[in-house]
This record gives sequence, structure tokens and C-alpha cells, in this order.
Amino acid sequence: MSLLTDTASEMLYPVMPIYLKSIGFSIVFIGILEGFAEAIAGLSKGYFGKLSDHSGKRLPFVQFGYALSAISKPMMAFFTFPLWVLFSRFTDRLGKGIRTGARDALLSDETTAATKATVFGFHRSMDTIGAVIGPTIALLFLYAYPGSYKVLFFLAFIPGLTAIATSLLLKEKSKDPLPVKTVGFFSFFGYWKYSSPDYKKVVIGLLVFALINSSDIFLLLKAKEAGLSDIMVIGIYIFYNLVYAVMAFPMGILADSKGLKKVFIFGLLFFSLVYLGMAFNTNLYLFFAIFFLYGVYASATEGISKAWITNISLKTETATAIGTYTAFQSICALISSSMMGLIWFRFGAALALSVTGLLALILVVYFVSIPANPEKES
Repeated sequence: MSLLTDTASEMLYPVMPIYLKSIGFSIVFIGILEGFAEAIAGLSKGYFGKLSDHSGKRLPFVQFGYALSAISKPMMAFFTFPLWVLFSRFTDRLGKGIRTGARDALLSDETTAATKATVFGFHRSMDTIGAVIGPTIALLFLYAYPGSYKVLFFLAFIPGLTAIATSLLLKEKSKDPLPVKTVGFFSFFGYWKYSSPDYKKVVIGLLVFALINSSDIFLLLKAKEAGLSDIMVIGIYIFYNLVYAVMAFPMGILADSKGLKKVFIFGLLFFSLVYLGMAFNTNLYLFFAIFFLYGVYASATEGISKAWITNISLKTETATAIGTYTAFQSICALISSSMMGLIWFRFGAALALSVTGLLALILVVYFVSIPANPEKES
């Protein structure tokens, strides 16, 4: 399901900034749009994650979330009004928010503390294969039909529908719901008060990272501004996702063997190199080396950070723990992408990207200071 949904989403992701600029959207508005879209996804992850824990159910959230994301794909083709574009992105991100906590909890329920990173790494690998297939389809389509963005939105609906059909084949073990009658939309914020000190230390670092980690769209725009064609921008994004897909599973195995924190810090160092490289690079071919490092960074952090969180959370609160983190993360993403757009517009891409790279190096020091033992399940 994740592979199919990512195929649909990633058919459009590298095309989105190019399409939005073609219909008159500014770089500032694109940054704000992406930030709001991620904030919506994050807040809903917190609520629906907690609702999943309290209801004792995972599968209905997973299925409905995939359905919403699927129907959002053709919506962008109908109108180009800013509010309609925002609503389309809202629908897609809401679907992601509904399914994420429940899906990750479903994965965590089938693992032990010693195999978390391996399982989450494998999931990220499968998920990211869709991020290779999707842009490849977009690349071939736009090569044959340049500028036909709206038709591409309709084509993305097909793998989305297939994902919905696949989700109907899943089954889950029944669990007793917790004795709570209602769950308020912001009730997941209360989890922070009684979460463990280890959870707080790890999540604080991850949230600071989210504040400096803006949307990948800006890296694609920098490559475009440097002189890469639309086809090359999509191609370099496919290359990044291919590296990510290939590396995610072995990185998960390595993290379970050597330690989640060590591998995460390794990935964070690569992130810093990527942003500093993007800030000052003028060689078109060197962009492929930079996006190779970006793929390694992603494989060493994204799945591993969730595995890290589930290992320091109670099994009955897994979806809430991940949902709370991703809710705060998405608020940070709103700030990050909006600020990146504003700094880029006011001072240029080089300053915006280099500041991000330097702040990531400072954050490495924080993660080094966290004790190496908060990877054991509570």
C-alpha cells in the first residue's frame, strides 16, 4: 500500500514546484503552502494516533487515510485558484495524518526492540521504491508530453485507487479499547506531560531538526535555478529516492546492530554536507553526488527516528507517541518551510541553505550528548 500510494504522490511531488511556478505562484507562497500542508498532516497524526490507541484499532485509520490521499490527486487538475490548491494539498496531507500513527503502530506491534530499525528500514525501503517509480512515470510522460501537468494529476489517481483496494486485504488482531469515552483533537498534547524523560530528550532534538529541515522542494528549486532542465530535476529526484530505497533496509540492520543514535548522527552529518554543498555548488553534475549523500542521510534518519521513538514508548501508547512527535514536527515544518521561503526570497538561496547546514552541525553536538541507552523499550 505504501509503495502504491508513494508512487501516486511522488509522480506529482517533483513536478509540483514547477507546476505552481508555471501558474504564477511565488517562492514565498510555495514555502507557506508546503508548510501549512505538513502542519495539517502533523496535527491530524497526533489526534488520530491517540484515537487509534484508545479505540484499539489500526486498520480503519490506515484504509481511510489511503483513500483520502488517493482522491486528492486529480483535484489539482480542476482549478488553479490558491484556495483550491490549498484544499487539495490539505486533503492529501490529512489522509497521511489519519493513517501514519496507526500504520507505524501496526508495524511496531509485529517487532521487538532488537528488530525495530530493521523493520522500519524495510518499510521505508518499500515506501521509497514508490518514490522511484512515481517520478520515473512522470519523467517519461513529460518527456513525451511536455507541460501536460494536469493529465499527470489524473494518471496519479490510478496507483492511489490500487492502494485502496490492497488495503482491503489486510487483517489485524483485535484489541480491547481503553476506557476513555472521547478524544479531543488536541488531547494528544497531554502525552508530553507524562512521557518518559528519554522520550522528551530524543523528541526535543528531533523537533529542533525539524525547524531547520525545510521541504525538499527547495533543493529541487535550487537545482532548477542552477540550470538543470525539468527532466533533469525529476531525474535527480528519482536518483535520490533510488539511493534512499536501496540504503534504508541495510541502514536499519546497521542501526539495530551498532545503535540507533550512532546511525542517526551519521545521517545528520550527511544532511549538513548536502545543504552546504547545495548552497555553493555550481557544477551541474556534482548535484548527483550531493543528492546521493541526501539519499544516504534520509536512509539513516527517517525510519530510524521512528524506531527510536517506539523503543522508548509503551506498546499501548505507540501511535500516540509517534503521533505527538509528528504533530509537533509538522508545526516546526510550517515554520521551517515558511522561513526558508522568506530567507530565500530576501537574501538568496546560498544564505538560506548554508545556515541550515551549519545549524545541523550544531545539532549533532546535542545528539552526541544524549545517553546511548534510551533505545530500550519501556
